[in-house]
Amino acid sequence: MSGRSSAQRRRNILLHAALAPLALIWLFPLWMMFIFSTMDDNGIFSPHVVLTPSTHFLENFNALEADTGFIRATTISILVATAYTLLSVTLTSMAGWALASYRFVGKGVVLATILGTLTLPYFVVVIPQFIMVARDFHLDNTWFALIVPPLFNSLGVLFMRQSFAMMPSELFDAARVEGVKEWRIFLYVAVPLARPTLAALSIILFLHSWNNYLWPLLINSQPAMMTAPVALGSLIGLTKVSWGGIMTGAVILTAPMLVLFVTLQRHFIAGISAGAVK
Repeated sequence: MSGRSSAQRRRNILLHAALAPLALIWLFPLWMMFIFSTMDDNGIFSPHVVLTPSTHFLENFNALEADTGFIRATTISILVATAYTLLSVTLTSMAGWALASYRFVGKGVVLATILGTLTLPYFVVVIPQFIMVARDFHLDNTWFALIVPPLFNSLGVLFMRQSFAMMPSELFDAARVEGVKEWRIFLYVAVPLARPTLAALSIILFLHSWNNYLWPLLINSQPAMMTAPVALGSLIGLTKVSWGGIMTGAVILTAPMLVLFVTLQRHFIAGISAGAVK
């Protein structure tokens, strides 16, 4: 046993030694982004490589807030991402449950359609979606336009369908024999068992909404409805680019996501790997 544990320890040391340089390569751009957020524009474009923070972070943030109203934009992004995640997880889990548990006419066509939408680039559907929401329904510059049109997520539906399909059907059949209603089986039996998958899907959907740039840029023309990524993009002008403000905003938007992932990485990994073993 001691020889086996010693060999396992050596393998772990070698694995960490091999992965540590890769982790540093991934972390270095994030560190430089933070360093640039503490510099003025002259420092950012200095030919000398600086690896320690400077003292201009608050100045960059004040300029960013004055130019874009970044606090308001970040608040809008938080509200939109939270609402989008809650609604999309609810819809995708219900659709996944229906596809995994019930037989109905056209089920194969529905699955084929969902799979087909995964092959379509987003740029193919964004213009018709914009015309429908803005011109036909006149819902541009509204919370509805920010949250509802992107709600359906094909990958999320398939993700939840696979999770529910892996659960023992005998458990649900026993509940049906006892007379439990279908919505109770879904809510009190299936959903608790799918908690790791729901956590992983929630993180993916929240990040998708948090980083979404194109759709909020198209559907909102009023500065009061700008999300944080769009606010950062507005700093890139024809004659001037506020690099210090962009770096500061990028740090502010990136830091919470890193904390969120580190905090919930156990649930994320469990949810992603749930489909690996059947």
